[in-house]
Amino acid sequence: MKRLLKTGKNSSAVNFGLLIFRVATSLMMFTHGYPKFQKVLNGNFQFGDPLGIGPEASLILAAFGEFICSILLILGLTTRYALVPLMITMIVALATVHLDDPFRGQEKAFLYLLAYLFLFITGPGKYSMDQKLFN
Repeated sequence: MKRLLKTGKNSSAVNFGLLIFRVATSLMMFTHGYPKFQKVLNGNFQFGDPLGIGPEASLILAAFGEFICSILLILGLTTRYALVPLMITMIVALATVHLDDPFRGQEKAFLYLLAYLFLFITGPGKYSMDQKLFN
């Protein structure tokens, strides 16, 4: 019990908390991005064009960020690199798709952005493939 309550950079509780937070956040985004990924695989490129780069490119980038990068985040593999597209996707969602929504409509994208920023700053923690491969 004492180990679980211990705080600090190298504590097991912090690393276990990062693992749970990283996987839970990623699983939620994974389920959000899976339909987009399926649309790409099926060749159905009907999608919004919030950046003016075309619906095909917008869908592919969103699917890559929300689905592929979520898998990388679950694994803790190239974590900080995987977080960049996820953060950009949430910034685009906030700045374009939900711009005119009340805060209630913006808060999910905002919370994801904060979660990804948190993980970008902290890193994936001890229980990640990054830790096994690069340390």
